[in-house]
Amino acid sequence: MQRREFLKLAGLSAAGGRLAGQQPQSFLAPTGPQDVARTDFSLEIAPITVELAPNRILSTIGYNGIAPGPLLRMKEGVPVTVNVVNKTDVPEFVHFHGLFIPAEVDGSEEEGTPAVPPHGSRSYKFTPTPAGTRWYHTHTMAMDDLHRGSYTGMFGFLVIEGANNPGNYDQEHYLALRDWEPYFTSQSMDNDDLDATGPQPEKPAVLDTRPVGIEVQADIFSINDKALGAGDPIRVKPGDRVLFHFLNASAIEIRHLALPGHKFNVIALDGNPVPTPAAVDVLLIGPGERVDAWVQMNQPGVWIMGGPEDMVRDGGLGIVIEYANQRRTPQWTAPPKFNWDYTVFGKPPSQPAPTEKLDMIFEKVPRGAGKFNTFTVNGKTYPHDQEFVLKQGTRYRLTFHNRTDDSHPLHLHRHNLEIAEIYGKATSGVIKDTVVVPTYGRATVDFTADQPGLTLFHCHIQQHMDFGFKALLRCS
Repeated sequence: MQRREFLKLAGLSAAGGRLAGQQPQSFLAPTGPQDVARTDFSLEIAPITVELAPNRILSTIGYNGIAPGPLLRMKEGVPVTVNVVNKTDVPEFVHFHGLFIPAEVDGSEEEGTPAVPPHGSRSYKFTPTPAGTRWYHTHTMAMDDLHRGSYTGMFGFLVIEGANNPGNYDQEHYLALRDWEPYFTSQSMDNDDLDATGPQPEKPAVLDTRPVGIEVQADIFSINDKALGAGDPIRVKPGDRVLFHFLNASAIEIRHLALPGHKFNVIALDGNPVPTPAAVDVLLIGPGERVDAWVQMNQPGVWIMGGPEDMVRDGGLGIVIEYANQRRTPQWTAPPKFNWDYTVFGKPPSQPAPTEKLDMIFEKVPRGAGKFNTFTVNGKTYPHDQEFVLKQGTRYRLTFHNRTDDSHPLHLHRHNLEIAEIYGKATSGVIKDTVVVPTYGRATVDFTADQPGLTLFHCHIQQHMDFGFKALLRCS
């Protein structure tokens, strides 16, 4: 039996009319003890088991005995303490992704955050901002150990409540896309290209034909802690407006998501409201990215919301949407042809470009570390901490030159990025902390260097970060 066949057998083929009697999906309209705005939180890092399906239970490391970890809900501007107890044999870091907080509590070893020692504890104290859908996760290096770092179950949603009411919705759900049991392979199975026909201004005239190193892959997936068909469906009524908070918590791959017959009305990216909300058939979410979107439930039936790629969906990436009084086998139909485009959610540029400019050129060195590929930034290896020295409070225009054959989700800690140009299109108002730059593509972003000290920049694919795809920016 192939690795993903168990999901077909344990999931939809066995689900039929029995979905209502199976275990509930985690984080569906969460009501746990930490789902209120608090000022004191506790996280315990320890080995856990995750039951993806009745015949698939895996071991990993998680927070508070579950994966995803507890939803942490905080008030913007109200100081909090997060007490972390590490019950493992290795040091750990908890990164609070998308927050504007000091480097010493950001959760990055590269920035100087102290580790949570093995069988020890540490308290993170900070004032959460900005408001929106954020998340937290481990930030340890994994290198060739696929049981460390973001290959584990150490991730969870973090919501910072602001003054604005998100609107009137009948339901609200937090859904994290995950892959499990990663393995090394020399067989590339990337499906991360944004648009194969899009512009590729950084494609070299002569391609590197050297044999590439091994990559990390997975073929077992879930939404939160359940594979498709193994958890309760999301039950809706015709006319419901359902707000979804999506997170790609993968360590490996950019993901797509579709719901047949329905559209995703995108209202925020990486927790930041977009200037132009728009309806799309398919979402593209890079590792580290979040999408807030509502769906008008106007197609009664029982549907699969999942990955458009058959092998990904068959591997477990999906969840059932069940309308009231509908009892039938969950249905899937392929979505229309789509091209993901950040600029759809933006507005025309209106402000002059920053006069201070930076360039980052990314290149891949096949088998630069033995059997693994390595990455360089501007032809150099990490850390670059004296190369990108920024002036406190200054606005910068940063251009990413992706001269590799992969799309990369690029994350800048402790700052937001405003997309100025991507796919050859100018835009403004799309504020993110993680931006997917397409294969051989170019993207320009603006940001204000208003967080003093060291700031880590990296690709959010774990293996790429481990093997050099990162740099330190120094603000003084």
